[in-house]
Amino acid sequence: MGLEGRLPWEGNRAAEYKADVARFFEMTKGHVLAAGPKTIGSVPEFARADRELLVLRSSMVPERTLQGFPGRVVFIGGGPPIWDAYARFVSRWDITRLPYDGPADRWFDPNWLIQPERAHDVTA
Repeated sequence: MGLEGRLPWEGNRAAEYKADVARFFEMTKGHVLAAGPKTIGSVPEFARADRELLVLRSSMVPERTLQGFPGRVVFIGGGPPIWDAYARFVSRWDITRLPYDGPADRWFDPNWLIQPERAHDVTA
C-alpha cells in the first residue's frame, strides 16, 4: 500500500496504472475526498476543482468530521493511521489490485474490512 510515504508505483506510466488513476479521479469527481496531508497534497491541480478536498488530522474526531457532510459521498484516502480511525465508517470499499510486487513498508490490514460496529448515519 505504500513505501516511504508514497505509492511505490507512483509515476508508472503503464496502461493499468494510468487507468487506475483516471478511474479514481472519475469516481471521486463531485464528491468529498478526505485524506491525510500527503494524499491531499498529491492531488494534481486539474483535479482540485472537481471535488471537495479535506485534510484529515489526528486531532479530528471522525464522527464529527463526517457529520459535516450530510447527504454527501465521502471518500477516505490515506495510510494506515487514517484507516485505523475511519475504517469503521466505511460502508462501501473500493479496492483495486495492480500488478506491483515490489518493496513496501505499509500494507492494507484486512481487519479494516471487519468492523463489528459500523456507523449508519454517515456515508464514507
